[in-house]
Amino acid sequence: MTDPINPLRDPRDRRLPRVPEPCALVVFGVTGDLARKKLLPAVYDLANRGLLPTDFVLLGFARRDWDHGDFEALAKSAAKEHARTPWREETWARLIGNVKFVPGAFDDDEAFDTLAQTLRDLSESHGIRGNAAFYLSIPPAMFPIVLKQMQRTGMSSNEISGGWRRVVVEKPFGHDLQSGLELNHLVDEVFTANDVFRIDHYLGKETVQNLLALRFANMLFEPVWNSNYVDSVQITMAEDVGIGSRAGFYDQTGAARDVLQNHLMQLLALTAMEEPVEFSADALRTEKLKVLRAVSLPEDLKAYAIRGQYEQGWLAGERALGYRQEKDVPADSKTESYAAVRLGVQTRRWAGVPFYVRTGKRLPHRVTEIALVFRKAPHLPFDATDTSELGNNQLVIRVQPDEGMTLKFGSKVPGSTMEVRDVAMDFLYGESFTESSPEAYERLVLDVLLGDATLFPRNDEVEASWRVIDPLEDFWTGQEPEFYRAGEWGPKAADEMLARDGRAWRRP
Repeated sequence: MTDPINPLRDPRDRRLPRVPEPCALVVFGVTGDLARKKLLPAVYDLANRGLLPTDFVLLGFARRDWDHGDFEALAKSAAKEHARTPWREETWARLIGNVKFVPGAFDDDEAFDTLAQTLRDLSESHGIRGNAAFYLSIPPAMFPIVLKQMQRTGMSSNEISGGWRRVVVEKPFGHDLQSGLELNHLVDEVFTANDVFRIDHYLGKETVQNLLALRFANMLFEPVWNSNYVDSVQITMAEDVGIGSRAGFYDQTGAARDVLQNHLMQLLALTAMEEPVEFSADALRTEKLKVLRAVSLPEDLKAYAIRGQYEQGWLAGERALGYRQEKDVPADSKTESYAAVRLGVQTRRWAGVPFYVRTGKRLPHRVTEIALVFRKAPHLPFDATDTSELGNNQLVIRVQPDEGMTLKFGSKVPGSTMEVRDVAMDFLYGESFTESSPEAYERLVLDVLLGDATLFPRNDEVEASWRVIDPLEDFWTGQEPEFYRAGEWGPKAADEMLARDGRAWRRP
């Protein structure tokens, strides 16, 4: 028994990736940065790995006066420039006949009628059997218009299409709890709930998934993964870039809504969750939701919820503009480019353990990590050891860019005295495995086509996250942010926040 796509693949072997059914991937906003840099390369990489069905169609939709040939040229250029796997003309030759384009605006009824008819025609000409996934690579304000157009034309209906129809919604999932509830209601009204995939690309990263393997496939870590041994948890997402050309979006959003509400709350949930009964979408989401509903804000928000904004400074030897000097940013903008907050998780496992969460732009370098800082040994019998220099044991999971893990612990210094110093033991994905990790969008696009929702947040997770972020935003409204120079690790108030608890931020 063999697989027609890859004769070496035995479809009964669950260790090997599955290949989706014949289907189409429809990308709205296909000429935007996300589609060009992530989605189109992901499609090519999946084809290169033999993970797309023979009967697969990539269908682009955008406001461009193009034909199929123009779109093919864009798709090829994007794939060659940004693909993870090597370029192979034979792979592209297999794809090229299945790349289509429909021009039109989101409020253009005729264009959506054409798109619906194109999908019906493809069922006959390319054998997609009515199966299609719709990727909304568009501004959030456009979601309702496009969703209603799909509802009007019947494109969202499994029954009308004769196959499955799924939709991928990019974050942010609303602007606050109320808008998040409204968006969830609309999406679930147009598509069935099981066919809605709210994408958070951080959950597609190999290291994030390895966090689950680290905890639940080993006996070594889980016994100490609790308040008896853990002093605190730090979750950091640092970026060295500014806002670039995203001022129109970013100045209305800010760091807390852009990153804290989704990426970092999901990382917190995966860190603090209990073991699921199985590795399935429902079981994983159930445990994450318990954590998100148990998250508590500090009583003193002024001391433990810090928002900052970068000023002009130096980064990597070059002068960097301040936030208010960026193109299209108002000169008096109060939008935060940095947010740090102390959260609690009110469960038996984590009661009393602070979770320090921070994100910021124009920080010294790009890094995302989860650090468990353990309690110090209650007694050190070594006279030659300077206890002030011996730090806490730490387990650090590096999500990006150097995917891996670091274990920091005390070890004897060679010599005649019993002196103990901190050392670190590193595990790097790139050194331990010969195969490079799939790009996050590569994994998640494949999961959408397979109908596997394990790595996608559910609507109640989104709502639980907004219930944490909304009070922060209400507290911050109208306040001037704390300032920090580009190239620094955030405002002084963020350092003072941890110093107040007798702790300090890790320097990644």
